[in-house]
Formats: sequence, C-alpha cells, structure tokens
Amino acid sequence: MKKKLALVMAAILAVCTFTACGNSSATADSETQGTLAKLDSEAAAQERSEAEASSEGKISIVTTIFPEYDWVKNIVGDAKDKAEITMLLDNGVDLHSYQPTADDIMKIASCDMFIYVGGESDEWVDDALKEAVNKDMVVINLLDVLGGNVKEEEVVEGMEAEEEEEGEETEGEEEEVEYDEHVWLSLTNASLICDAIADGLSKVDADNAATYTENANAYKQKLNSLDGEYKSVTSAAANKTLLFGDRFPFRYLVDDYGLDYYAAFVGCSAETEASFETIAFLSGKVDELGLKSIMTIEGPDKKIAETIKNNTKTKDQNILTMDSMQATTSQDVANGTTYLSVMQANLDVLKEALQ
Repeated sequence: MKKKLALVMAAILAVCTFTACGNSSATADSETQGTLAKLDSEAAAQERSEAEASSEGKISIVTTIFPEYDWVKNIVGDAKDKAEITMLLDNGVDLHSYQPTADDIMKIASCDMFIYVGGESDEWVDDALKEAVNKDMVVINLLDVLGGNVKEEEVVEGMEAEEEEEGEETEGEEEEVEYDEHVWLSLTNASLICDAIADGLSKVDADNAATYTENANAYKQKLNSLDGEYKSVTSAAANKTLLFGDRFPFRYLVDDYGLDYYAAFVGCSAETEASFETIAFLSGKVDELGLKSIMTIEGPDKKIAETIKNNTKTKDQNILTMDSMQATTSQDVANGTTYLSVMQANLDVLKEALQ
C-alpha cells in the first residue's frame, strides 16, 4: 500500500511539473480530486500488474521510442516470457512533441530498465526519474552511450534555421549546443546501443546474461549485413545528394555513407511552412544538380515537396518518402514492422533517389 501511495503522489507531482497551470482554484481542486481518483485506480491496476509480473518472475523494461523497443525485443529473444516490454510513444506522437502521462510516469518509476534518447526533447525525463521507487533501475541514455559519435544539429545552405524565442537567449551568454537526437537512423549507432542494452539486461537479469549477449551478437550481424548493403548502394551511386522538402532527421545516415544533402528544416524543427526563399533555393538546387527525386519523411503532408517540384524547370521529379520511425505504433509492430524492415525499405527508396 505504501508503494502504491508513493507512486500516486509521484505521478501527481510529476504531472504538475510537466503541465501548465491556468485554472481557477475551484476548478483546479475539482480536477485534482478527479486526478486523485483516476490515479488511485491506475495505481491499483499497476500494483496488480506488478504483482502478476513479480509472481511470474518477469523483469519490466520501459522504452520511449520504437527502435529501442524493437532492439530490446530482439535481444530478449526467446526469454520474452520473462520480460514485460513497454513502448511509451505509441500513439503516433513523435519524440519532439511527447509529454508523459501519469500512467507513463508510474511505469517508469517502478521498472527495472528504462531506455530513452536523452536529447532536448527528453528534458522531462530527469524529473520523472526523481520519482523512481526502484533505486536499482538500470537507465540507458542513448546519447550518453554514443558519446563522441553524437553530432551537433546542423544548418546547411538554404535551410531555414529556427528563430530564437524572445528572451530565450541573454546577451553575452553562449548559445547552448543542440544535438541531433535521431541517432537510431545509423546502423553503426544501433550496433553500439545494442551492446549497451545487452549489458543492462545482464545486470537486471544475471541468470540470462549469456542469452542476452548471444542474441545481441546475432542481431548485430544482421545490422552489419544491412550496413554492407547501404555501403554498396551508396558507393556505386552516380548521384550523391539528397534533397528533402521537409524536416531532415537523416544526418547520421548520410554521414555514415558520405552523402550530401539539402533540406527545408533541421530534423527537430516544428516548422511546417517554408519561406519563398527556401522554396526558390531548393527548386534551384534540383535544377542545378539534375535531381530526379525530391524527398520527404513519413506523414501525409507533402506540400513543401510538391511546391518545390512545381517550381523546377521540368516539374517531373518523383516524390519519395523515407521513414524516420518517429510515428511507429504497436499496431505497426503487430503488422510486422521491425527496425530492420524499415531500414531495408529506406535503402530501397535510397536506391531510386540516388539514380
């Protein structure tokens, strides 16, 4: 019961931290009572779930995004009946706009292992981890794992840089470095992260350490094989430049294979409308380089790419989509989507784009 109450109070405090306040005191009191009732119910359900998991000897692993979730599944392998694996970003909301629910915070607070990216979009994690009731939790921060392999966010020629909000930067202060969070879109990075996951699982569940290491090594062979296919395709390509009428989260991928790129926005941008100058620049680059394709990322809105195409001389380019895995859901997983299947599909798109 004490554990349940601790989880309830931790969730309330954390949710208050993550959400803005703008209600009257009467409304706030009413909402608080409703939240308490809801959290009490959720806590009871969580406690039952934990009791069931404990009785079955399961370990609890919470991941934020799909690639982490899929890597864990592969490394756990046949031992999956001994693990309960959760993917928090499971409703099509991408990393940059996600905010945790009370239920999410409760899952994190009591899990055995928590895996997250660690960039600016994950600033909420520090507060969530302060509420942890499992002091032996293994926490894996992908940016920390990769260390010197992490790249600063890059603004290339023609790209719209995001404007600083008023008061965000004080005169004389050094501008804070922003790192590119999309580390999972490098097969080399994925291999390093899988080693860290296997090591973490071995600490949580020492009895199955050999299995986790063996599964990680087998999965890394698949990553290395696909990496070889990427190298073969990109080294033989006549064209070495990609042009995105969209955000650009593929910096790690293009750097791995020596490709150049142009794009409307950086990968973490919240912008959806490109300026006339950006459209004119990108359209001119398509003409200058003789590009046959204009790229986008997943999502239904291809408006910028279409506008770029309509402002080129020939207006006959293909619009191709690469998947950055920022909107993958458990339904996609149930339908057979895996990290390797998405990266293979991206390679197929890349073959056409580099013609």
